[in-house]
Amino acid sequence: MTNNLDRIIVIIPVLNEEVTIAGVVQSLQSYGLKNILVVDNGSTDQSVNKAQAAGAQVIVEPIPGYGRACWRGLQQVSPDMEWVLFCDGDGSDDLSPLPQFFSKMADFDLILGNRRATAAGRKTMTAVQNFGNWLATFLIGLGWGHWYQDLGPLRLIRCSALEAIQMQDRGFGWTVEMQARAIECGLRVWELPVGYRRRQGGRSKISGTLSGSIQAGTVILSTLGRLYLRRWGGGEMGDKGEMGDKGDKGDKGDKGDRGTGKSQRLFLWLSALLLILGSALIIPYGDFRQIEAVPRFWLGIGVMSLGFILSWLLHSVNAAWFWGVAILTRLLLLPMYPGDDIWRYLWEGYIQLQGFSPYELPPNAAELIPYRTEWWSLINHQGVTAIYPPITQLGFRILAAITPAVVLFKLGFVVADLLVCWLLSRRFGYQQTLIYAWNPLIIYSFAGGAHYDSWFILPLVAAWLVFDYSQQTIRWVKSALLLGISVAVKWMSLPILSFLVWRAWRQVGIVRAVIVILCGFLPLGLTAIQFCHNGECPLIPTGSVFVSHGRSAELIPHLVSQIWEASRKVNWIYLFPLGLSGMWLLLRSKTFLQFSQWYFFVLLILSPIVHAWYFAWIVPFAAATGNWGVRLVSISTFIYFVLQYNMAQGNFDWYLTDGQRLWLWLPFLLGWFWSTIKFDSILTLWWQQARGQK
Repeated sequence: MTNNLDRIIVIIPVLNEEVTIAGVVQSLQSYGLKNILVVDNGSTDQSVNKAQAAGAQVIVEPIPGYGRACWRGLQQVSPDMEWVLFCDGDGSDDLSPLPQFFSKMADFDLILGNRRATAAGRKTMTAVQNFGNWLATFLIGLGWGHWYQDLGPLRLIRCSALEAIQMQDRGFGWTVEMQARAIECGLRVWELPVGYRRRQGGRSKISGTLSGSIQAGTVILSTLGRLYLRRWGGGEMGDKGEMGDKGDKGDKGDKGDRGTGKSQRLFLWLSALLLILGSALIIPYGDFRQIEAVPRFWLGIGVMSLGFILSWLLHSVNAAWFWGVAILTRLLLLPMYPGDDIWRYLWEGYIQLQGFSPYELPPNAAELIPYRTEWWSLINHQGVTAIYPPITQLGFRILAAITPAVVLFKLGFVVADLLVCWLLSRRFGYQQTLIYAWNPLIIYSFAGGAHYDSWFILPLVAAWLVFDYSQQTIRWVKSALLLGISVAVKWMSLPILSFLVWRAWRQVGIVRAVIVILCGFLPLGLTAIQFCHNGECPLIPTGSVFVSHGRSAELIPHLVSQIWEASRKVNWIYLFPLGLSGMWLLLRSKTFLQFSQWYFFVLLILSPIVHAWYFAWIVPFAAATGNWGVRLVSISTFIYFVLQYNMAQGNFDWYLTDGQRLWLWLPFLLGWFWSTIKFDSILTLWWQQARGQK
């Protein structure tokens, strides 16, 4: 054993670890290790002197980077060394399992310390470390088929294995690259449970700060993307990965098919990695009051949008990829600073618990002064009472009863959002549902911006699928009840109830139509009772300036105001064209899908108040139609955030220029009408062929 230990060199990257480095060196020596190399990566304290005094050899690597320090140490490894042990110099690694490492040297090429295998280790690791390890190991599992448990720094590897791996990373991606490449090189890998302690001194350069954690996460994700591209470019996937989900039914020797399979795999990886990377990039930039936030937010959204566009090229996607990206992107955005609507959600749930109705007292009411919280000043429209329907208020109250915390409310919205993904994928398959599940607008709106709209989208989608895809008589009642829940969550669903009533009357009769009406209003009625007193139910603040003549990124109302200035003060006039459009849609539409998608299209272009996340209302229906307008506006709608940028610069007029408005709306309109004309042409051709066959 002594001879074996003489052939092990220990490499310890160090940056300002004067408190701990001597103890780490001495601990290693107590296990019989003599060749200890400390690589100083720019310390400004006494780390170098302490390490030398403890008996370690010290070299300096001035260029910062964990991987660079490790690589610099490898340049000092003499030919007679057979193994390299990496560990940290901060005292967090529990070195007591080293004898177990040494006992496995004959059987394995890479021996890893698994901190997450022990309850104490998991508890000591920060939430960022636990999540980051899970994310990286999960992605390695998806791409390489080996499911690691940890990316811990304590690891023992053969020198010959390092030569085979040919390490390239010089940053935080060092451990990720080593473990992914170990699989590609066919190394024998073993993970041993190890303890983990809190840092004995100094501050973590990775998990100790939010910016450091984000930087490390971004580098790790980029490293995985680079590794995959290198693997794909080298042709290491083999024919096995070139088959589609249904197997290879064609000529196995067809080079064109193999090329297509490879390109599909490339599109899949690039799409997924860009979406995840973009999500990571926008995490620090959710507080749009900061002048630098919006431009950097746009950069991350641009990366996500590229991933989204690439997903349009995919012919198929399996469950692991679909759910992996959908869930990971949303989880990444939970720590992001939310939109300002969230503070009203928290407030309205909170004051209900104090015995007050949010429909009767606005946030700035004198009666509520004793209950103001530290975040009260962040509530928007403080002089306006609640506008959200009763079931929404019930949801706010339930969440606030647990704890009035942003992350809890976000989780509530994300759960509903993922249930929408599940419903759509069950009906249309994973590939078609990518337009919703991997959509940057959807991902940001609920997980990042913390808008509650997923709560009304979920029952709306359920009502649609029940009505259009079920032949059971009970579908009338089920869809009406589900739609009623959607209405009681957000008023925008109410006109769709008229479609159900109309179809029930035309197809079944007046009795069924009455039942549909009653079922549709039942959820609203039951939940509104608690807010009604003395014959009054003040559920909508019709007297507020925001409702009567507020404006935001509007289309048709803006065009009208160019020729009729007075229209800026009378938002109600747009109820007339909306009503006429609704009547036309009732006569023309045969399905829930047809009516709903056109209703939301008309509503959006007529509405005097449009926020970016409003376009999320129409996205689920694109899973069925693939509408190009929906695809494009899911990207162009982020122009809206120039309004937030203007405010950060001191411009509070909340007004888009004509050019900005054009960039936001034109892709939506062109894509919508392109898809409509194309879809109608296909239907017409199909109908003509069907008649000709008869």
